[in-house]
Amino acid sequence: MFGWLCVTFGVAFGSALLPLMSIEVFVLGLVTSEPGVHWLAIGAVVALGQVAGKLIYYLAARGTIRLPAFLHDRLHRQRPPSERKERWRLRTKRLRMLVDSLRERCHRHPHWMTGTYGLSSILGLPPFMATTVLAGLVRMSVSTFLAAGLLGRCIRFSALAASPALFAGWFHV
Repeated sequence: MFGWLCVTFGVAFGSALLPLMSIEVFVLGLVTSEPGVHWLAIGAVVALGQVAGKLIYYLAARGTIRLPAFLHDRLHRQRPPSERKERWRLRTKRLRMLVDSLRERCHRHPHWMTGTYGLSSILGLPPFMATTVLAGLVRMSVSTFLAAGLLGRCIRFSALAASPALFAGWFHV
C-alpha cells in the first residue's frame, strides 16, 4: 500500500507540473485495481502532490523563484518590431486589460481570490492552473495558498477515490 501511495504522489506531482496525464484517470484506475488502498489516503496524497507541483508555478508567478535562463531569455529578449507581432498585440489588448483589471480586484479584495482559488481547487473551474498563477501574481500569502489548495484538492480527490465504491454499492445485485 505504501508503495502505491508513493507512486501516486509522484504521478500527482508530475501531472501538476506537466499535465500530460490526467490524475483523475490515474486515481480511478488505482482505486479499481487496488481496493486495499483507502480512499482518504489517496485523496490526501494526491492533494499533497498536486499542491507541491503547483507551488512552483505560484512561486514563479509571485517572483520568488526565477525561471531557468533559457526560458527567461526567450520570454524577455528584444525582438525587432514586426507587423505580425503588432497585430497580435492589438488582438490581445482586451485580454491584457481584463487580466490587469482582475489583478487589481484581487488586490482590493483578497478574500475574493481565496474563495475563487479554493473553489477552483475543488471543482477545477476556473482552471486550477490559472488560479494558481493568478494567486502568485496577486501575492496571496503562502499559508493561504497551501491551506486552501490542500483542503480543496483533498476534498476533490477523496470524493473521486470514493466514487467507484459508492457506485458499486448502488448497482450491487
